[in-house]
Amino acid sequence: MTENPEQFPTPQHEDAYAARSYPPPPAHEPYAAWPPPAAPADHVKSRRAKRPVALLAAVAIIAAVVGGGSAAVAESLLGNSSNNSANPAGTVSGATVSQSSKGTVSGVAQAVSPSIVEVKATSTAGESTGAGVIITAAGEIVTNNHVISGADSVKVNLSNGKSYTAKVVGTDPGKDLALLKVSGASGLKPASLGNSANVAVGDQVVAIGSPEGLTGTVTSGIVSALNRDVTVAKEEGQSQSQDQGQQQYQRGGSGGNWPFQFGGQQFNGDTGSSTTTYKALQTDASLNPGNSGGALINMNGEIIGINSAMYSASSQSSDSSSAAGSVGLGFAIPIDTVKADLAHLRAGGTNS
Repeated sequence: MTENPEQFPTPQHEDAYAARSYPPPPAHEPYAAWPPPAAPADHVKSRRAKRPVALLAAVAIIAAVVGGGSAAVAESLLGNSSNNSANPAGTVSGATVSQSSKGTVSGVAQAVSPSIVEVKATSTAGESTGAGVIITAAGEIVTNNHVISGADSVKVNLSNGKSYTAKVVGTDPGKDLALLKVSGASGLKPASLGNSANVAVGDQVVAIGSPEGLTGTVTSGIVSALNRDVTVAKEEGQSQSQDQGQQQYQRGGSGGNWPFQFGGQQFNGDTGSSTTTYKALQTDASLNPGNSGGALINMNGEIIGINSAMYSASSQSSDSSSAAGSVGLGFAIPIDTVKADLAHLRAGGTNS
């Protein structure tokens, strides 16, 4: 086999190789001019860039919820308002209608009846029966001033049949409101106070009170009008009536009707010289003597008014045997008025 001398260079071959002339290497463009490397696919870039940001955002949201921001976030997303706006300081959100019974009279009655009490006010002149609304678990009860005005003692009967002595904390004859307090009571269920500013004519309502001493009586109707000017007496009724041999105040209690003025006319007797006028909700829900101080309630189970006056057919007739009772003309003090007056009542109010 013939060997190729080029495969085995000798020193002479190396010298000859070194002596050879080779062209210089081709000139290269500057590095900056070279084409950049191909960019990664968009989905790869997105995974690399966005995943950490999304993770941080998720962590931030969880931290906000755990840190107490859940209520604000939930309200923002759901458009719900806090119950605190509906219930002034010192009251708690109480009776609520179950989801399955919402919008029904029976559902409202079942939820709110435990928050309505019967109020019995006794003095040397006799006894008056009205109603009241529990607004705190501590035993605060709102009623009409005319139900307890001039009373020497006040007792309240709960829906469960228990009876307690109540103290008059404060009165406001100018708004026909009074605040009572019972002590030593347990299991009290406060009502949820709504917003009367949101009430519209035609809204369905439920009234609960103690007409003729029939505790826990439920009636229903609609809101007939808003902002009615109703005038009532500031002081206790001067006239009295006989009912089964017992003297009773001529007011909203059983056996008598609280006189009031509306539309330039007087109803249920003479209001006297010392009167006050307030804006009222008008309702056709049946109100009878004894409903005073009870609740006017919307279909969510929220108190929107304190029933205060009603027209009695017998009051316009000299025939005492004529049928007395509601003819669809009743009035309630808006709950916004009550909430605005609570601090004043808790401080003792005024007896003027």
